[in-house]
Amino acid sequence: MLWPYVTPGIPDELFERLPGIPMSKREIRLMLISHLRLQADSVVWDIGAGTGTIAVETGLLCPQGRIIAVERDEEVANLIRKNCELFELDNVEVIEGSAPECLKDLSDPPHRVCIEGGRPIKKIVQEVWNYLQPHGRVVATAANLESLYALSESFAELQVRNIEVVQSAVNRLETRGLHQVFAAVSPTFILSGEKLD
Repeated sequence: MLWPYVTPGIPDELFERLPGIPMSKREIRLMLISHLRLQADSVVWDIGAGTGTIAVETGLLCPQGRIIAVERDEEVANLIRKNCELFELDNVEVIEGSAPECLKDLSDPPHRVCIEGGRPIKKIVQEVWNYLQPHGRVVATAANLESLYALSESFAELQVRNIEVVQSAVNRLETRGLHQVFAAVSPTFILSGEKLD
């Protein structure tokens, strides 16, 4: 088994990659997953799933649950499937489609939603909110000021409760030439909150 542990935080190098396709770095993933507050049987929607790292990690953490990874690009969707096979997961379904339009076709309403991408971010959040089960949680990432503003505005308009916002500040030890230096991982904002009604 590629990752025989119950602890999340799979090293980045264990995942298959494609050039130019974003991947949530391990430390960011750990923060994001902690904000999802998963249960063993959670239904999780991972929107803008990219490499599939969140789908894989949540699939392992929710063995009785169901993970639906949404990705618009066919080649990237196949990459997610390949990563799920590497980690021997059978509870992850990959949907090729663009959010928010494809969300109406997803079978199970989610307990948790992770939004890692999507250009019309406000529309995606608003549409997700319609499907999110009561007491569900939404967690979204923002790597730039525009996304942060759009997510903050969306959370306010939807009256998301118990909002938390954190920004990562992670440095990794790397070898460069003859020296070991600390290199920063790009900072990411993680916004999370609950639907209480």
